[in-house]
Amino acid sequence: MKRADLYKKVIEYFEVAMPIAETELNYSTPFDLLVAVILSAQCTDKRVNMVTPDLIARYPDAQEMAQAHPDEIYNYIKSVSYPNNKAKHLVSMAQKLCSDFGGEVPDTLEELVTLPGVGRKTANVIQSVVWGKSAMAVDTHVFRVSHRIGLVPKRCTTPYSVEKELMKYLPHDIVPKAHHWLILHGRYVCTARSPKCSACGLTGVCKEYNRHQKV
Repeated sequence: MKRADLYKKVIEYFEVAMPIAETELNYSTPFDLLVAVILSAQCTDKRVNMVTPDLIARYPDAQEMAQAHPDEIYNYIKSVSYPNNKAKHLVSMAQKLCSDFGGEVPDTLEELVTLPGVGRKTANVIQSVVWGKSAMAVDTHVFRVSHRIGLVPKRCTTPYSVEKELMKYLPHDIVPKAHHWLILHGRYVCTARSPKCSACGLTGVCKEYNRHQKV
């Protein structure tokens, strides 16, 4: 099957199976989401959602968080992964927002990645979720699912190469939704261990599934 045809079938499937696909991180403002995404690195959204309400209640904006000491932030986020580093990143990120962006979360990749704790993946999440831009954030779920289904070739061995390949074939207007399709599919169906193939509607076109069927 040609890759363009595969993308068409996958999109058609998700449009029906998952018409609403959104982030599972709870947030009210762009700043809230930026904090949550930084905290979510190598940590579950469920855990992040447990710590952000008290954290954001105490530090509701960049101006408040910029005045905090990392040790104070640590007390709110100590149950997430790498809390020491993330506490430092959050304070430095808030200070950078205040000094360079008037306390507001910027909307471009180039500006977002200048913030401490913000890499390309986090920047793309913010662009996509907050600003509705055609930006594909490649996390471990997107990376795994894209390879298993066959949306990207084996030569795509880095998140950036996967991102570029997906962006070549996905219509730009559905990229924000497609990002969540792949994440949620990887989180609940195409799991890293023991994928739930019997519950997946993509087995007919899935490269990995059909490879095992032929063995």
